Amino acid sequence: MFIPRARGLVAGAVIAGLAQGGTRAVAAPPSARTIVEAADRARNPQQSFRTTLTLVTYRGGQARDRVVLAVHAKIEDPLPVTPSSPPRQFKNLVRYVDPPRDAGKLVLLDATRMWFYDPASKTSVRISAQQRLVGQASDGDVLTVNLAHDYTPTVLGEETIKDADHQDRRTWHLNLVAATPEAVYAHLDYWVEQDTFRAIKAKFHSDSGRLLKIAYYRKFAEVLGATRPTETVIIDAVDASLVTTVDASDYRAQELPDAWFQRDYLPRFEEE
Repeated sequence: MFIPRARGLVAGAVIAGLAQGGTRAVAAPPSARTIVEAADRARNPQQSFRTTLTLVTYRGGQARDRVVLAVHAKIEDPLPVTPSSPPRQFKNLVRYVDPPRDAGKLVLLDATRMWFYDPASKTSVRISAQQRLVGQASDGDVLTVNLAHDYTPTVLGEETIKDADHQDRRTWHLNLVAATPEAVYAHLDYWVEQDTFRAIKAKFHSDSGRLLKIAYYRKFAEVLGATRPTETVIIDAVDASLVTTVDASDYRAQELPDAWFQRDYLPRFEEE
């Protein structure tokens, strides 16, 4: 759904008011939920798809570790969306591609539960979305999620901030508080660009309120019908020399069988 720019709405309201005898009317800015839902649509194709994620960790600017993952994301209940529809969420199946010692391992997010499957032992175990994957990235950071589904947002104000490339961006600053048990973090500070509804920056906090990490979204490119971020830069909140980049590539729309997202199917999974 196209969401008009706030400035255009305000200008239109003023002109209409002047045309009707000088009464000045100002349109309200978008609601917090509208902003987050629009940012979700900009970050994630709202359809089933697969992509390849390459994670590289850096310490003091030197590359240390590298992990490559194939992510399959299936949107729940792919029905026509109306303004009153509740936000939908994704199921995720993540396959380790590289390094070779981990190839074939799987992570499944099946609605409310996350499982890790090791083909060597042929067993699956419950894991937390906050479990560290590599560097500053947790398992939850590589999943495709719609934040509007798991968080209650509030607009804190309008701010001009620097993006990852040190360019000024006019944004809404939002506070997102976990609203479901599936939310990976207790709350987020989230900055969304006003003109484009693109996520620019996020800060992730623990249950105690401690700042864990900072993320910047960058390298926007045309992907499956929209301009989306193809790189996330994650910076440790305590030691800024610890950085993990997550690069997304090879996006493809793909019909994904429901069976892939069932725990019992993991031992039989083979990507087509």
